[in-house]
Amino acid sequence: MYAGYRGRDRVVVVLVGCLMLMDTVFAEQVEPPAQTTPSQCTACRTTGGACETTDAETDSSLWTRDTLSAGWFGLGPRLQDKGVSIGLSLTQIYQQNLRGGLSTHRHAGRYTGSYDLEVEFDLETLIGLRGGSVGMLAEGSWSDGLDDSSIGSLFGVNADAAGDRAGDVTELYYEQWFADKVALRIGKLDLTGGFQCRGCPVAFDGNAYANDETTQFLNAALVNNPTIPFPDRGLGAVLYVQPVEWWYAAVGAADAEADARETGFNTTFRGPAHFLALTETGVTPLLSSPNGELPGAYRIGLWYDPQPKERFDGSGVRHGDVGFYLSLDQLVYKERHDAEDTQGLGLFARYGYADGDVNDIRCFWSAGAQYQGLIPSRDEDVLALGVAQGLLAEAAGYTAAHETALEVYYRAQIAPWLSVTPSVQYVWNPGGQQDVRDAVVAGVRIQMAL
Repeated sequence: MYAGYRGRDRVVVVLVGCLMLMDTVFAEQVEPPAQTTPSQCTACRTTGGACETTDAETDSSLWTRDTLSAGWFGLGPRLQDKGVSIGLSLTQIYQQNLRGGLSTHRHAGRYTGSYDLEVEFDLETLIGLRGGSVGMLAEGSWSDGLDDSSIGSLFGVNADAAGDRAGDVTELYYEQWFADKVALRIGKLDLTGGFQCRGCPVAFDGNAYANDETTQFLNAALVNNPTIPFPDRGLGAVLYVQPVEWWYAAVGAADAEADARETGFNTTFRGPAHFLALTETGVTPLLSSPNGELPGAYRIGLWYDPQPKERFDGSGVRHGDVGFYLSLDQLVYKERHDAEDTQGLGLFARYGYADGDVNDIRCFWSAGAQYQGLIPSRDEDVLALGVAQGLLAEAAGYTAAHETALEVYYRAQIAPWLSVTPSVQYVWNPGGQQDVRDAVVAGVRIQMAL
């Protein structure tokens, strides 16, 4: 571990310690009100009469609350009532290269981390603008992970590693809904941020079981499809339409040369303007089973990249690159007959195609499974396995035909605000090179909602 990271370690420890100390102080000084009306209690589900809350809703125990600070010591729910929602999370990851790759000695172990500050302004509550909202995401991170120094993977064994960044506003956009069926999102945005159709993540390349490096798989090929040339977060727009409950369509475009550390105006409106365009549609059926309905999502999408790309055979430049993709997920077994219960077995798969004349990965597929609540009394824990393979362009200079990655993780939910996830990855042909030994990477991730 680099000595320079020790200061960040102390900051993390001090931050968590301060939150816990403040929680103790607030718990001692703040007395609960003798009587609560429905309008004052967000836990209430009644419209009149006495306030009815369960023990879980009023329990301020450290191990049962949703966030470490219990909603910023009560301030969060008050702000949300006024139209402002704030969330802060911290992710810390340590990975070790056990064998293979570029080197098991040079920076074989690496500690990385990131934080996410999300703020949403509900304009209907704030100024009476129905269906309008403003979203903002600020991110910071440290260390670039193991890949460059020790693994050399094309996919990337740590999708959360983003280098040394004190803090950047990576998203800032306006969103407007019309009649709860059409939405327009415009500004600095993430094209993978997506929407929800019947509770399933969609538009673009969403997936219920393989879409989030902070809570699910760490390998980047099990987070998003690597054949899609998603740009960094920059200026763009997305139009989302959901005419019926089970079907949606979306089209979006964003600056193909964006840099998330900048505002985006310098690359969008200066020089040649290249916008990556995507369109996606899909259905979200509910399959029947003895224990109730099983949700799933089936997505298909196309992308167009206008940036000039050199052909690998040296025959010139291609203007206008196209490809398509699939993303599927389906809950196939439920443990309980409860509409809100998510325990059970889910399956997922992805596929992508790109032109091998100008793209390193010409074909991609991934598949896997997730089981939530496998161990009795551990209803929120998740065990998951995924495998991803990218078939490499023959003319691109790789000595292997593919890079393949397999990952297994177990996410233990210690508290609603705290999870610990050990994981193991096996990478065949790191970097698409036959002379590089297959790599084995072990790691652990700690994720906290502050």
